[in-house]
Amino acid sequence: MPLNILVTGANGQMGNELRSVLASKTAQIGPVPTDYHDARVTFAGAQELNIADAQAVERFVGNGGFDLIFNCAAYTDVDGCETNQERAYAVNAEGPRNLARAAQRTKAALVHLSTDYVFAGDNPMPRIESDPCEPQSIYGKSKLLGEQAVAQECERHFIVRSAWLYGSAGKNFVKTIMERARSTGEIKVVNDQHGNPTTANDLSYTLLKLALCSEYGIYHCTNNGVCTWFDFASAIVDGANIPCTKLPCSTDEFPRPAKRPAYSMLDNARLRATIGDEMRPWQDALTDYLAHLKGAFV
Repeated sequence: MPLNILVTGANGQMGNELRSVLASKTAQIGPVPTDYHDARVTFAGAQELNIADAQAVERFVGNGGFDLIFNCAAYTDVDGCETNQERAYAVNAEGPRNLARAAQRTKAALVHLSTDYVFAGDNPMPRIESDPCEPQSIYGKSKLLGEQAVAQECERHFIVRSAWLYGSAGKNFVKTIMERARSTGEIKVVNDQHGNPTTANDLSYTLLKLALCSEYGIYHCTNNGVCTWFDFASAIVDGANIPCTKLPCSTDEFPRPAKRPAYSMLDNARLRATIGDEMRPWQDALTDYLAHLKGAFV
């Protein structure tokens, strides 16, 4: 029987990327597994399914007969979470709990996306999946509660933490930096926050591959290699051939409502131990991304 799949958060960055990869049957890393070639996929945005509504989730999932659920729905406005905590916990904590309970009842596997913000970000070493979590922001705290709910409520779960994500749809750091460099001739970016830039295309490929195995649990999945936001921004404008002045600065120069982690590097340790880590170096992934943009930016 063909796989019956639900993708929540379908209008967001990852939902759109999964739609594209599933439609083309290939990602930049390579072709997706043949199991997905004849899959039936339901893409549900917030208007079709509010995951914070337990009854709506129960009806939608209960009537769908899904084998596999990818939860790409989240409230990802890190600063917005600080001022709208009720929404943050509803979408990022209760929503995953609702999906996990429905998945457990219908015997579906659940792939849930999480974040590097579940860590404190004060240790200058890459984090592995078993490291203790200590989120410093409402966004991170709400996402950690979502992780815990998924693990508690659904046996067949994959919790996948990623970081510094950018994709084809909507706004992201890459497009913002390109626009700023073109419009002002200058970029000023923090040089004291370290992490792993990750393309949604590579992440989609790995999620699809991971979902077919039975090694359930927590995974880290980022493009390989570490840099600062300034390093990343510099690579973006250089790769896009945009001449501009590049100015590094400190986090203290850009105070924000939510605390940003100084070190949010993730190590794909569990991928290497199970299905293998095919995630590319971040520089290679960025080069491909810029080539596919073909000069278009938002």
